[in-house]
Amino acid sequence: MTQPNGPVPRPGILDIAAYVGGEHHGHIRLASNEGALGPSPRAMAAYAAAADTLHRYPDGGSSALRGAIAKRFNLDADRIVCGAGSDELISLLIRSYAGPGDEVLYSQYGFLMYPIGAKSVGATPVTAPEDGLTASVDSLLARVTPRTKLVFLANPNNPTGTYLPASEVARLHAGLPANVILVIDAAYAEYMNREDYTAGEELVERFPNVVMTRTFSKIYALGSLRIGWAYGPAGIVDVLNRVRGPFNVSNAAHVAGVAAVEDTEFLERSRAHNETWRAWFAAEVQALGLTVHPSVTNFVLVDFKGQAPGKDDAEAARQLLKGRGILVRQMPAYGLPSCLRVTIGTEAEMRAVVDGLKAFLAG
Repeated sequence: MTQPNGPVPRPGILDIAAYVGGEHHGHIRLASNEGALGPSPRAMAAYAAAADTLHRYPDGGSSALRGAIAKRFNLDADRIVCGAGSDELISLLIRSYAGPGDEVLYSQYGFLMYPIGAKSVGATPVTAPEDGLTASVDSLLARVTPRTKLVFLANPNNPTGTYLPASEVARLHAGLPANVILVIDAAYAEYMNREDYTAGEELVERFPNVVMTRTFSKIYALGSLRIGWAYGPAGIVDVLNRVRGPFNVSNAAHVAGVAAVEDTEFLERSRAHNETWRAWFAAEVQALGLTVHPSVTNFVLVDFKGQAPGKDDAEAARQLLKGRGILVRQMPAYGLPSCLRVTIGTEAEMRAVVDGLKAFLAG
């Protein structure tokens, strides 16, 4: 907090509610959407092997990592920029293209880093109502003004677990002015298996105002190494390379990321595990009488609204689970106070959550 007569931050900084991540002091950690199976064994081996190079600066251009990503997803390596998680790239995009008097637009239940990033540069965050728990193209377009500089679309979305098909994303882009950047935050793209979905790379290829961001923190389970990447038009990638730190991705992250992206067998096993236990968990929780909102990601929203008095309290349920060593995510900061977000973990972890919810509802 600013002390009397002390340095004063720029206007708007003290209006920011700092981002609070999921709790991590528990036996079963299902609050941060981390990969259930942990990292690829190949990624862990590559990380360990990098120990004797810790005194060296990393490749500032992340050349090997960009090359591996480009090969895996059939992209142009020169149009990829890596960062310390996709959070950093989101922040750099906002810092580079928005400022005081500008607006940053996103959907009602979008990722909290969008408004935080906007406020940090003096821009105004603007939300558009969702249709249920799904982003609405019409609502987003209705809120575009001459002051709009960036539109963020998390697709699939955290924390709702919903998504827009490629046709709707294309319609959103088509309705935007040419000077507005559409940022498609595809952090959960690897969990998708829907034929009507794309992560957005085809729009990046065709237009100069679309950027796709991705992460290694979810299905690749490398959250502690902070690796993200963006694919964008050459002009925007050039800007990001000018403003990012010169060594923003560590060497350990580089080598682990390369190994992870090349280990397609482990990725498929992680995806299959997630689909199996997401479906099982949703069915078990629905059988308890709770609402489970449909999800295409590695988490689900469990809604306690409509339960009997005393059983409609999501926070009380969270505290009971926490008492059992199970951490899940509360949702008031997203405007969803009746919900808990539960990451899909191992079989034993999901069974433990169901047992905890049974105990809560039984009183």
